[in-house]
Amino acid sequence: MTFAYPYLLYLLFLIPVFFGLWYWARLARRAKLKRYGQLKNLDRLMPEASRYMPAVKITLELLALAALIVAVARPRAGEKEEVESSTGIEVMIAFDVSKSMLASSTDDPNGVSRLQRAKYILNRLIDKLDNDKVGLIVFAGEAYTQLPITTDFFSARMYLDEISTDMVPTQGTAIGTAINMCIHSFSPDDEINKAIIVITDGENHEGDAMEMAEYAKGLGIEVNVIGVGSLKGAPIPLDSRRGEFLKDASGSPVTTYLNEEMAKEIASAGGGVYINGSGSKAVDQLVDSLDQIKKSDLQHVTYKASAEQFPVFVWIAVILLVTDAFVLPRKIGWLKKFSFFTSKDK
Repeated sequence: MTFAYPYLLYLLFLIPVFFGLWYWARLARRAKLKRYGQLKNLDRLMPEASRYMPAVKITLELLALAALIVAVARPRAGEKEEVESSTGIEVMIAFDVSKSMLASSTDDPNGVSRLQRAKYILNRLIDKLDNDKVGLIVFAGEAYTQLPITTDFFSARMYLDEISTDMVPTQGTAIGTAINMCIHSFSPDDEINKAIIVITDGENHEGDAMEMAEYAKGLGIEVNVIGVGSLKGAPIPLDSRRGEFLKDASGSPVTTYLNEEMAKEIASAGGGVYINGSGSKAVDQLVDSLDQIKKSDLQHVTYKASAEQFPVFVWIAVILLVTDAFVLPRKIGWLKKFSFFTSKDK
C-alpha cells in the first residue's frame, strides 16, 4: 500500500498524546473523588457509573481519528497505476519573498501587498497550465526549493498559500541564485522544453542575475519575469494596523520601488518576456508566451479510482463514531448481573 500524502501519517502521533491526556484526566478525577472517601464506598453512591465504558468510548474515538488520518493520506493499493502521456512543458517558478514584497503593489501605501498580488497571479497561472509540470522556489538573500517539479497542482496551490516573507531569514534579492536553482530543479530529460518564471519587485538585487539568465538561455531554458510593485514607490509596513513602517538610520520611512528596468534586462537576457504584474492581462500575456514554447511528451503515473482505498477508512471511521454515539458512560443494564472482574466469594 502506498499513500498520496504520506507526510500526513505523522498526525498518527497525536493518538498517544490524546490518550495520555485522557488518562491524565481520569487519574485527576479519581484523585478528586478520593477526597470524599474510599472509592469502593463511593461506587455505591454512583450505581450507574461504569468503570470501563469511558475506556471503551475513548478507544472508539481514537480508532476513528486514526482511520480519518489514514483516509486523508489517501492510501492506494493494487495494480491500478497507469502511465498517461500528455504534451506540455516544465515550468519552475522563482518567488521573491524579501521584506520589500510586503509593500503595496499599487501607488496606495495601504493597497494590496506585492506578496498577495504575486500569489494571485500565480494561482491564476496554475489554473491555466493544464498538462504542464510546475515547481516552486522561494528566494530573498538565499534560495530554497519549496516544491520539486510535479504535476500535482493541488500541492502547488497548497505550498503557494503558505508562502511568507519569513521563509528566508537572509534578506536581499538573489535572483541569480534563484535562477541557478531553477535550472538544476528541472528533470534531466533534454527532450522536454523548460521555462523559468521569476516574480519579483527587483529591489536590492544581486549582480549575477543577467549572467544566470543568459546561461539558462544557452541551455534552451526561457526566463520570463513578472514585476510587482509601484514605480512611484511604497513604504514597507511592519505593522499595518498601527501604521508602522520600516525606517532607515535617520528615522525616515524606507521607500521601495519596482525595478522595472532591471526586470526587463533579465527577461531579455533569458530570451523571455517581461510582464508588469499590475496589469489585468498579466496572466494571459504570460500564458501566451509559454504557449510559444514547443510542447513535449510528458509521462506521469495516475491511479484509477478503484485503487484509492480512502473510502474504506472513511467508512470505518463513520461506523466507529456511530457506535461511539450509542455507547454511554454508564453501566449496561443487562450486564449488571454479571461480575467479570471481582470475586463472588465473600
